[in-house]
Amino acid sequence: MNGLSYWQLLTLVAPETIVALTAIVVLGVDLLVMREEPLRNRFRIGAAFAALGCLAAIVWLFTLNLPSHALGADIALPMLKGMFVDDPLVRLVKVALLGLTIFTIIISMESSFTDHVGEYLALILLAAVGMMFLVAAEDILMIFISLELTSLSLYILTAFNKQNVKSAEAALKYFLFGGMSAAFTLFGLSLVYGLSGSTELREIGAKLNQPVLDPLLVAAIVMTVIGFGFKVAAVPFHLWAPDAYQGAPTPSAAFIASGSKVASFFIFAKVMMFGFSHASGSGAWHDYVPGWLPVLGILAAFSMLLGNLTAIAQSNVKRLLAYSAIAHGGYALLGILANGPQGVTALIYYVVTYGVTVLGAFAVVGVVEERAGDARLSDFAGLGRREPILAFCMMIFMLSLAGIPPLAGFFGKFYLFTAAVGGAKNLGLLWLVIFAIAMSAVSLYYYLQVLKQIYVVPAPGENRIVAAPISTRIIIALLAVVVLLLGCAPDLIVGPLLAAIQFAGFQ
Repeated sequence: MNGLSYWQLLTLVAPETIVALTAIVVLGVDLLVMREEPLRNRFRIGAAFAALGCLAAIVWLFTLNLPSHALGADIALPMLKGMFVDDPLVRLVKVALLGLTIFTIIISMESSFTDHVGEYLALILLAAVGMMFLVAAEDILMIFISLELTSLSLYILTAFNKQNVKSAEAALKYFLFGGMSAAFTLFGLSLVYGLSGSTELREIGAKLNQPVLDPLLVAAIVMTVIGFGFKVAAVPFHLWAPDAYQGAPTPSAAFIASGSKVASFFIFAKVMMFGFSHASGSGAWHDYVPGWLPVLGILAAFSMLLGNLTAIAQSNVKRLLAYSAIAHGGYALLGILANGPQGVTALIYYVVTYGVTVLGAFAVVGVVEERAGDARLSDFAGLGRREPILAFCMMIFMLSLAGIPPLAGFFGKFYLFTAAVGGAKNLGLLWLVIFAIAMSAVSLYYYLQVLKQIYVVPAPGENRIVAAPISTRIIIALLAVVVLLLGCAPDLIVGPLLAAIQFAGFQ
């Protein structure tokens, strides 16, 4: 038959299948074989199995030689149209997600917040599977199902620390806000289906090509933006983030801040640029046209403003990173606002490098929290003398988040800002770029507050920070090297992204 055979289809979804089977294996090994072993051994063996499964999926993605294309109308299985897309860009994003998953698993190895090791690692892997299906979807039904698989896993991961009542509270808030956002997303997508008669994003974009915006289409766009605004923690849909980041186990918070953001921003860009391509409007200064671009412009501005200003007042580093994540969500929206291939490339580079950076920052926070019992700013006092390697790595992470050269965060912001003002039609976004630069300057203040505690403030006598495990030191140092390397040689990611973006259909 023409198109792909069933075997080829199974080959295409093999990475997701590998990770899902790994989740079952990890759960089975922990429950059936390792139950009586010490907690640390269970975590290490389970993490080794989980990381190997993710690594096998990455190897498969790099070695798969089948033609890259979307499952479209020319395929003999039309019911899969848009359900699963395989192109070089999707593969690169999947590799990034799997890499972040591996780092999350490794920084979990020395944790002691739960006895349910197999369940915890399996949920991380299932969340990764949901994210992989999410970035490969161009059908609104598949998008919604993948979002829910990812979200349900993350809700449970947030509540995994039964030793801390804040964990249950954070998970409840996350779940309630998430359920409400899912309702908005579903209502918005149902209106889209009613208006277009299709569930495939590119067909929806073609059928909604009208000279005047339909009121129902406006409602659909607003509801969809609300739903995805929650996933990326954009203001005013950010209220869950500070409590979730603070109450969740530190590795879970790191995964929410990294992998979840990569997948959510990528699919957000797809939905807006493919499904609502003819309703974009303009957010340019003195050239306003109704559409989703001005709405996202407002969300970006308020996210940067509230995230950065509120972070200044935080005394807990995990809450500080939560408000920082809200601000970085505002910066990342500039990539969608650029509304073109360059903007998508800048967006993916930015969220991937941000994910690596924030994973490293949370890993250091986890070390301090494990030893000091909390993650207050004062708990970091004297870290520079007691743990010079971790302190130096934390300095790299903080300065990268602030956008200081030659770190990855600097080039990420530079590339985003360049994409936002790169064309004549987008030059009107200069006002938003100038505002983003000003907010980046504000962010430097609270990042330096963390470094002040680490290097300037002496440790109190009761400070209980002790030497971190060698595996934790290695992985944190590796993350710091990656942040430095991607800042000095950004073409390691940007080059493959520019080559892959040609096949993805972004105009």
